[in-house]
Amino acid sequence: MWRSLGKHYMVRQSAWLEGIWFEKLRPAYSTMTQAQSYERVTSRAAASPRLDEDDYHVMKDGSEDPGGLQKLRIGENISRRDKFNFLLKTLFELKDNKEAVYGALDAWVAWEQNFPIGPLRRALVALEKEQQWHRVIQVIKWMLSKGQGNTNGTYTQLIRALDMDHRAEEAHRFWVKKIGNDLHSVPWQLCSAMISIYYRNNMLDDLVKLFKNLEAFDRKPTDKSVVQKVADAYEMLGRPDEKHRILDKYNDLFTESPKKSRKYSSPKKGKK
Repeated sequence: MWRSLGKHYMVRQSAWLEGIWFEKLRPAYSTMTQAQSYERVTSRAAASPRLDEDDYHVMKDGSEDPGGLQKLRIGENISRRDKFNFLLKTLFELKDNKEAVYGALDAWVAWEQNFPIGPLRRALVALEKEQQWHRVIQVIKWMLSKGQGNTNGTYTQLIRALDMDHRAEEAHRFWVKKIGNDLHSVPWQLCSAMISIYYRNNMLDDLVKLFKNLEAFDRKPTDKSVVQKVADAYEMLGRPDEKHRILDKYNDLFTESPKKSRKYSSPKKGKK
């Protein structure tokens, strides 16, 4: 599947393959000029003519390369570490252009037999540490567009990045479209993350609506901080009766000792 992307992105320009991949995927790729060059050719790739597989080893001047450039099997001759470092460098240095980022990611996975979800997750962690929230969003959206990364962990990363990028409304739309229709099985960690986003962004009606829908599925919160946010939201909305109802209903979360809480959350050990 991913080899077909090689046709689509990597084989369009032999100059791209020679000037970018051979230059960048080696230990000496460390200059900003190379990243800028990669971005320029990526943005031009959409307008370039498609080449056939037979053209893999045709040079810029039209002559065949005697050695076939090892048939340009680039991805198979690069170490995993070098490819990952190249990915990180590219993601950090590309300008804020969706087409350039998507093109770079497409080219990076083009010669992979399987979708490299592991390295991409590591790259997302690195981007989060540097608070590159906009780039985190771009990478995750690209993954989802490929049908990859459809996990609760990825969804949590995305809505958090959207919130940190001051796009709470977009986080809400994603929640409604992708997650909110399956509240009977959505992990509380993900629900809690969305409740916190609503709370921080003063989206109180959405907050209490989400919690009420969770209650309809008999979902009991596991953290008193969630209950407190809901109670505060009801108070700010001028609904004190609902606030007291919530606090009374989940009073045990405020009164039970930490040891008891751990006891109920930990699986019992069987007798040997």
